[in-house]
Amino acid sequence: MAATPPRTPFLGRPSWPERQAVARALRTETVGGLVLLAAAVVALVWANTPLSSAYTTIRDFHFGIPALGLDLSVGHWTSDGLLTVFFLVAGIELKRELVVGSLRTPATAALPVIAAVCGMAVPAAFYAVTVAAGGGSMDGWAVPMATDIAFALAVLAVMSTHLPTALRAFLLTLAVVDDLGAILIIAVFFTSDLNYWALAGALAGLIVFYVLQWRRVRGWWWYVPLGVAIWALLYNGGIHATVAGVAMGLILRTVRDQDEKESPAEYTGHLLHPLSAGLCVPLFALFAAGVSVSGDALGEVFTTPEPLGVIAGLVAGKILGVFAGTYLAARFTRARLNPDLAWADVLALATLAGIGFTVALLIGELAFPGTAVGEHVKAAVLIASLTAALLAALLLRRRNTVYRRLYEEENLDEDADGIPDIYQRTEAGGA
Repeated sequence: MAATPPRTPFLGRPSWPERQAVARALRTETVGGLVLLAAAVVALVWANTPLSSAYTTIRDFHFGIPALGLDLSVGHWTSDGLLTVFFLVAGIELKRELVVGSLRTPATAALPVIAAVCGMAVPAAFYAVTVAAGGGSMDGWAVPMATDIAFALAVLAVMSTHLPTALRAFLLTLAVVDDLGAILIIAVFFTSDLNYWALAGALAGLIVFYVLQWRRVRGWWWYVPLGVAIWALLYNGGIHATVAGVAMGLILRTVRDQDEKESPAEYTGHLLHPLSAGLCVPLFALFAAGVSVSGDALGEVFTTPEPLGVIAGLVAGKILGVFAGTYLAARFTRARLNPDLAWADVLALATLAGIGFTVALLIGELAFPGTAVGEHVKAAVLIASLTAALLAALLLRRRNTVYRRLYEEENLDEDADGIPDIYQRTEAGGA
């Protein structure tokens, strides 16, 4: 009788280089998440005070270059312009995961990808069922599909939880796949009248971008003007301009040459990640999260099918989708759960994934532009994200004693050489 093949560990400790890369990314996202949280609070307070008219005036103020089709409001500049930097960083992170990270092989990619896909499909289904029952609009089906990694990490920072690296890495991978799904949805389903000449120009620009990378051409003076031109052409082409960011992030070379300390993707990511997390995303939140929270407005959120569908999708749909997807994928791929962790930890992560702030607000604006329903959907995103954060806090705090023990084991460095002892013991043992 043939021997049963060993089961692959799931949520095991990542390698030391992988842990360093994850730690760098999460450190910036955590700080950015706290700034994002502050920006959201400022927006809500500002929009619900006697100074709310000033908020609306600033958000709707137009400036730009009308001759180039770029006469946009401040709100649109933040969503179409600044979020392009966010999606550029997301594209770089996705490329890193595909080339050297957890998505580089089908075996390691299967579980987080299946979990992320289920975490997008099930919330969309919850929205569709809720809206169909209430006779609402299906236009917002994609709103509850996205996870906001920065906001989720801000919640972890506020709670002071000692979440192990493996859980943080899994959450980061989920968010990376989530971002890819979101940008594909935006590109395919939220396009206006297409200008094929402008799109052809954007495609030509991306080809030039690729050739410059292939020929190892260096210098920001090549890439910044070219990137701005690609962004402007895509915007005028009728495709949401943030797609330009992901496209350029995926083109940037990830593997470094022998004479390089950092690859172009690493260098660009390190340069732009703090800008994205600390400025671009918070400014978007400042002009997107300013919704009315009066009694009448909250009543509309809980009695109108579209915002109800968003709440159901982000809270119940995300939990069910991510947890069930992870559990079924682990069973079918024969992945063995790390014995130091439990499925309760995966449930907590699934709950944390219900924080859909940034991209959910963006898709809400695209689905219901300038309408009362759109404002109610924004409020629903805020309420659902807060609910998911509180539920996740309860679940994670229950396990924080276990997390603290694992965190201390992971970070113990008695010889003070900068490398935790547990990694040196593993390597010495030949594992």
